[in-house]
Amino acid sequence: MNILVLNCGSSSLKYQLIDSHSEKVLAKGLCERIGIEGSLLTHQKAGEEKTKRQVAMPDHTTAVRLVIDTLTAPETGVIGSLKEIDAVGHRVVHGGEAFASSVLLTEEVLKTVEACNDLAPLHNPANLIGVRACMESMPGVPMVGVFDTAFHQTMPEKAYLYGVPYEYYQKYKVRRYGFHGTSHDYVSRRAAEILGKDVSELKIIVCHLGNGASVSAVKYGKSVDTSMGLTPLEGLIMGTRSGDIDPSILQFLAEKEQLSLGELMEILNKKSGVLGLSDNFSSDFRDLALASAEGNERARVALEAYAYRVGKYIGAYAAAMNGVDVIALTAGAGENNAEVRSLLGQYIEYLGTNIDPEKNKIRGEEVILSGEGSRVVTMVVPTNEELVIARETARIVESR
Repeated sequence: MNILVLNCGSSSLKYQLIDSHSEKVLAKGLCERIGIEGSLLTHQKAGEEKTKRQVAMPDHTTAVRLVIDTLTAPETGVIGSLKEIDAVGHRVVHGGEAFASSVLLTEEVLKTVEACNDLAPLHNPANLIGVRACMESMPGVPMVGVFDTAFHQTMPEKAYLYGVPYEYYQKYKVRRYGFHGTSHDYVSRRAAEILGKDVSELKIIVCHLGNGASVSAVKYGKSVDTSMGLTPLEGLIMGTRSGDIDPSILQFLAEKEQLSLGELMEILNKKSGVLGLSDNFSSDFRDLALASAEGNERARVALEAYAYRVGKYIGAYAAAMNGVDVIALTAGAGENNAEVRSLLGQYIEYLGTNIDPEKNKIRGEEVILSGEGSRVVTMVVPTNEELVIARETARIVESR
């Protein structure tokens, strides 16, 4: 079964065509600047170099059609026609409490997803645009929604409720939802496989350390807590997001700087995190690591604050699960940034992690970082959210 996996943003569309039987990626690419001048398509067939071309993409429907044309064209294609796409799997960021697992997308389901737009205004509307664009371009092809929030629907009330009046949960479903669920699910299961154990036997802390970052406590295969909350703003210091702050800071800055709530949220989402801490030097952890090595004090402090926050959450989740067997690091910084991993290691030594400096030099590979005598296995597990979406799509379609 050939499954097209789509991750649709407000002005972008990532795609992969995956053979669900072999789990091989046949082709992948990215449509950028949709609806903006200078739209760009980057495409790569398996085993070949990337190709790039500027082509007008006034809307997402045009972008979807362009992807299909590229996948079927003689020069760039890997399939003969649209008929060889058996299903489409869509990443949907927020499913609220309505979806604890992936579902076949129908008009009724889409209305329920749309009702969650207030909870993810930057993501859900874009995800829905991608779904509708595909439905228009590929009538009759089954569409499956795979939700970032679904994996975390196993959290107990004590973990997902906030210390605010309960009526706000009853009226508006104000609660912790968590995100990066496909990544946390994949990495926890893959970590168990690498160790030759069943995920139901292990207490695993997954650290998804990218520009957007989150930590989750996965106890015996189920998420019992996670750092992101009602929105992806809560939790760790991230690339441009603040993570946890004292809520009173909003009132304080509003009065001092004469800022509106909208302006404050823009600052917390797009001008904070390591970008803000480094005095606007960079939100890219590679830039920060190089600058820190060259003596840039703001870059050094930004990286240390980032690692410190991750270490604190690991400690909290070891307590939440009353122990931990595995700490799995993934995503951009987790997979590729040895300095971030080394800084983090300083804060979790008490758990018995014992990270080997030589093993820590790797980039983007599955590796057990722990040295001899480690009580807790620390490892790098590259994430594969697209594969999770493809697997879930195949499962839903085949079970119809």
